[in-house]
Amino acid sequence: MNERRVVVTGLGALTPIGNDVDHFWNSLLAGVSGAAPIRAFDAAAFKTLFACELKDFEVAAYLDPKEARIHDRYTHLALIASQQALGDADLMNHSIDSEKIGVIWGTGNGGFQSFEAGVASFVENDKIPRFNPYFIPKTLVNMAAGVLALKFGFKGLTFAPVSACATGNTALIEAMHHISWGTADVILTGASDAAISTAGIGGFNAIRALSTRNDDSATASRPFDKDRDGFVMGEGAGAIILEERSHAIARGAKIYAEIVGGAMTSDAYHLTASHPEGEGAQRAMKQTLAMAGIDRSEVDLINAHATSTGLGDKSEAKAIEAVYGQHQPIVSATKSMTGHLLGAAAAIEAIAVIKSIEIGWIPATINTTVLDESIPDNFNILLGSSKEKQVHVAMSNAFGFGGHNATVLFKSHN
Repeated sequence: MNERRVVVTGLGALTPIGNDVDHFWNSLLAGVSGAAPIRAFDAAAFKTLFACELKDFEVAAYLDPKEARIHDRYTHLALIASQQALGDADLMNHSIDSEKIGVIWGTGNGGFQSFEAGVASFVENDKIPRFNPYFIPKTLVNMAAGVLALKFGFKGLTFAPVSACATGNTALIEAMHHISWGTADVILTGASDAAISTAGIGGFNAIRALSTRNDDSATASRPFDKDRDGFVMGEGAGAIILEERSHAIARGAKIYAEIVGGAMTSDAYHLTASHPEGEGAQRAMKQTLAMAGIDRSEVDLINAHATSTGLGDKSEAKAIEAVYGQHQPIVSATKSMTGHLLGAAAAIEAIAVIKSIEIGWIPATINTTVLDESIPDNFNILLGSSKEKQVHVAMSNAFGFGGHNATVLFKSHN
């Protein structure tokens, strides 16, 4: 089979620090924190009182109320970010075989808020078995993928990968493979999550995963810092149009970058904790480089998974050292600004590294002041201010509960 190269031709983002790609990117470069007191519900009874919610965002400004009513918030976010990406790619103005356009859209939690609200209503109303007729469609993890295909008339392969907080990268890898195999010419891919709710905050509080820095929430997400105390939950969506290179060139599409590698591995170690030496993460990074045929010395940037948890950050830093040795790329940890968007995290982080390749700037990691003593001495994390630098090759890591590891690699297009 002839090699089919895969490129990025469209981007869309809804994030806690910007409701489109430009605002998101500018906030990253400016070092803006998305953390603030929770507005979605009264969090007073919880140990954590803050999160990274979307700002100045109302679904009604983007979607028809009738359409919005039958979907969960995670699907709302998928629709809005995807509309941005499709517009950016100028895809709908071209005559493209709809059977060769696919949708691979992931989520970590699916219709979490709708499930919580439906069950709460059942319990509060004397357990009368009366549910909203859209209860099941709202909660299914595949529904955003199906709705996107329905909304835009895409008749190619459509499915929803789920690998917890590695989901965004899993979706990208699957899309890359299917285009390279010839299954599709274009794939709308990405992920969305919206789990800032009583059950979401309460559940992660119960396993002591969230920061409780309530007196200074803006600095709570501090990857690799000696005083980190957990992650900050976020919400949002990232949408990316992947396209076969010759197909994109033939229609005159703007090409942001090329996706050249991706790998998924399993720690097979623990339900929620990373392997202490980052063994699975090491293999994911090595396999990604091997697939791309790129030497480690060629990588300019790594966007780390870097959730700001004690074990997770330490594990990833050790894995990066094991893979790169003395050839340490610059490490950026954008969760310091966006918080952790769970299943959607890797999707917006892929957009961040794609923009670094396009623009030639690397966002700094904010809030981190003194690295944990367990972090290797040669760990090349960018702190302070964003840095102007040509980025030709960039890697992005994502790891999830269950031991899922997914790494992707992008390079400048030529």
